[in-house]
Amino acid sequence: MEVLITMIIILIGLLGIVALQAKAQVAELEAYQRSQALITLSDIVDRINVNRATASCFAITTNTTTGAPYLGVDGAGHFESPDCTASTSEYNEMAIDTLNGLDALLQGSAEAMGGANVGAMIGARACISYDDTTELDGVAGTGLYRIIVSWQGMAGLVEPKGMKCAVGLYGGETKRRAVATSIRLANLF
Repeated sequence: MEVLITMIIILIGLLGIVALQAKAQVAELEAYQRSQALITLSDIVDRINVNRATASCFAITTNTTTGAPYLGVDGAGHFESPDCTASTSEYNEMAIDTLNGLDALLQGSAEAMGGANVGAMIGARACISYDDTTELDGVAGTGLYRIIVSWQGMAGLVEPKGMKCAVGLYGGETKRRAVATSIRLANLF
């Protein structure tokens, strides 16, 4: 009888360890996706800074309530065809190539498995908007750019407040994850 009770106690303990391991794997994936999102966010900021002569071409998100259009995984509101006429044809083409590159990066083109893009984040999307009400002394182009990277989490948590990017595309707002930053480009001319 004592052996049977001991085995039941050990079995309950092992089941607890299995459940803990499953939760740890979900937490690990969530942390990995968040770190990849922060790296992607930094990459987008760097690419806008490199293309400062055509920075206005990066302000693609015009509906800041729903976060559309956006770059990344296809869906309602995906930004389809970049167009840029902010500078010389060479700079404009560079901006278009950069936007297409960001779109491909968010769609997972850097990582593939079995011939399919898998990327680093599930359902990665990025919204870039420009707030002309924040321009300094009314000088065009000195306002704040808001960049948001969103992706799908594994479990429902809390809806990311104030970060509207690809709203309604993740099966529930509690599964949508987002990181954001704002930048102001210096006027170097």
